[in-house]
Amino acid sequence: MNGDRRLFLVGLSHKSAPIDVRERVALTGDALKAALCELKAMEGVSEALVVSTCNRVEVFVHSERPDAARRFFTERSPAAGDHLYAKDGVEAVRHLFRVAASLDSMVVGEQQILGQVKEAYGLASAASAAGSYLSRLCNRAFATAKRVRTETEIGRGATSMSQVAVELVEKIFGRLEGRAILLVGAGKMGALSAKALAVLGADRILVTNRSPERGLALAAQVNGSYRGWEELQRLLGEADVVIVSTGAPTYVVTRESVQAAMKARRRRSICLIDLAVPRNVDPACAELSDVYAYDVDDMERVVATSKQARQEEAIRAEAIVEAEVMAFAKEREARAALPVLAQLRRHAERIARAEAERTLAQVGGKLDDKGRKSVEAMAQAIVNKLLHGPTSRLKEAASSGDSALPGAAAELFGIENEPAGGERREGGAEGAAAAPGAGPVRSQGT
Repeated sequence: MNGDRRLFLVGLSHKSAPIDVRERVALTGDALKAALCELKAMEGVSEALVVSTCNRVEVFVHSERPDAARRFFTERSPAAGDHLYAKDGVEAVRHLFRVAASLDSMVVGEQQILGQVKEAYGLASAASAAGSYLSRLCNRAFATAKRVRTETEIGRGATSMSQVAVELVEKIFGRLEGRAILLVGAGKMGALSAKALAVLGADRILVTNRSPERGLALAAQVNGSYRGWEELQRLLGEADVVIVSTGAPTYVVTRESVQAAMKARRRRSICLIDLAVPRNVDPACAELSDVYAYDVDDMERVVATSKQARQEEAIRAEAIVEAEVMAFAKEREARAALPVLAQLRRHAERIARAEAERTLAQVGGKLDDKGRKSVEAMAQAIVNKLLHGPTSRLKEAASSGDSALPGAAAELFGIENEPAGGERREGGAEGAAAAPGAGPVRSQGT
């Protein structure tokens, strides 16, 4: 298939799907790498990017086929179909820029998402799924996010899920001094939670993790205590608050384990906060007496109360994003003219070369070397003068967003219009003469 490639996005997020749907399609580790390879192998797909976090799973493809990304989801979970959203072209570009700038996050202004998008791009590059188009797109998205962060105050206040969780704990218990707080998992979310707890005065932070090295390191950072993974059941009976965020695909804290812990606690209440997707705490724990359980969807309701404070900064951030989206789109349209300009110059120079050779063959030996060079120079000068106007107008039209003119020019001059989406040739129109088959008009003999 030789159709025009463009950017397509299909995904679901905390805005479109509940957590039980999101966790079915969440991708991590080897599964994410395999997904990138699968997408890249699909017919018509040239590049692919997968952004998978606790709040969203989104597939971006640079493709000739609009159905590739949707098929990727529905083959994994038919139930996801009702929760998917789809965008393409400039709308898909705008969405990625907004995501990277944290404007589409559950906590507007949170800092983690930019790192997660960068990590997603790094994985796509390592899997050879990201090429020149996604490179330009993602780097522009990163630059946009940096502008938003430096030119607005959108990041003030609680701006991460872990910070929101810790603030919720503070609202429930008041002062955190003397409270036993257990962190199950020492990854990024666990580390952020630990630091936020320390800032609020928590002085009994317990850390457990499958990997002792990482758990010990985190405990040392916040003057906490590390406990072995095998002690988890006993720790549930000891802690007032349990914040869980591991990469496990199943429940780490089950209803049975909490029920057993509650017997040892003698009706002393416990707060369970699950920041993982897929969930690490069995939702059935909330059915038990004196157990207060929250997951990432519950966090969204907490976030809603503080969202208004950042609304004004979000408006400024949206303006920055829109300016960057339009600039990227114009650059893309300008690139659309380059293949046509190269083809047009090659086409004109082939004709000029053929006519110069025909003329020189007719005059035979009547011209010396200087005369032959004069004929060739005249033919090249005609090409340059004829193409000067069309070249300038094509560049102007493309830079103003007129994507129809390159195709019209190709049809008018009877040349093949290479799809701009292919991004097969880099450089400006000035370099078109150096393309294969192009160059100054010279006869092939006397």
